[in-house]
Amino acid sequence: MWQRCQSSPTMTVSMPSRLGCPLGWGLTACWVLALGTAVTTEPLKPPPVQSRGPAVAYASTPEAVIEAMLDLAQVTRDDVVYDLGCGDGRIVVAAAKRLGARGVGIDIDPQRITEADALARREGISDRVTFILGDLFRADFSDATVVMLYLQPQPNLLLRPRLLAELRPGTRVVSHSYDMGDWIPDEVRRVAGRRIYRWTIPTRQ
Repeated sequence: MWQRCQSSPTMTVSMPSRLGCPLGWGLTACWVLALGTAVTTEPLKPPPVQSRGPAVAYASTPEAVIEAMLDLAQVTRDDVVYDLGCGDGRIVVAAAKRLGARGVGIDIDPQRITEADALARREGISDRVTFILGDLFRADFSDATVVMLYLQPQPNLLLRPRLLAELRPGTRVVSHSYDMGDWIPDEVRRVAGRRIYRWTIPTRQ
C-alpha cells in the first residue's frame, strides 16, 4: 500500500505506507526516514594522537635562529632534514627553499600540520617536504641526516638514546635553547639572546 506525504498544498509524493509517514509530514522528513540517516556537512576531523612522551608547548622559532640552526647544521641539498615537533613547518620549509634539502616535519597537533602544509604550498616546495601528524617519540627518523629540535630538557633527554642508537654516524643534531645533559655538544652559538647546540652522531663501537 502507498500513502501520500504532503509537503505543501500544491505538492504531494507517494511513499510506501510501511514507512509510517502520516499525512501532513513534510517531504524532507519522509525522505530522512526513508534513508535512515540525516545528512551532515560537519567536516571530518582526524583522531587525536596520543603521545608517549611529555607534553611540549608550541613556540615558534625566530627567523634569525632558523638561519643560525641551518648554518650550524651545515645543511646542503643532499640532506634530509627532520624537525621533531615541527610546529608550523618553518624550519623544514626554509631548509628546502633556501638550501634545496628534502625535509620531514612531525607534530602531534593537527592545526600545526595544516599550517605547515599551507606554508609549503605558498612557498612552492610541497614536492620536497612532508609533514606527518604523529607522536615524535614514536616516529621513525632513521633516514635523517639532520635533526632539528626545539623541545624542552626532558623531551631532549628522552630522545637522546634513540638519536644515538638509530641515526647514522655523522648525522647532525641541532637543538634550540636546550642541551642534552652530559652529551657534550660540538658547538654552541648565541643568536638573538638564545643558545643553539650541535652534536654529531659518533661512530658506533
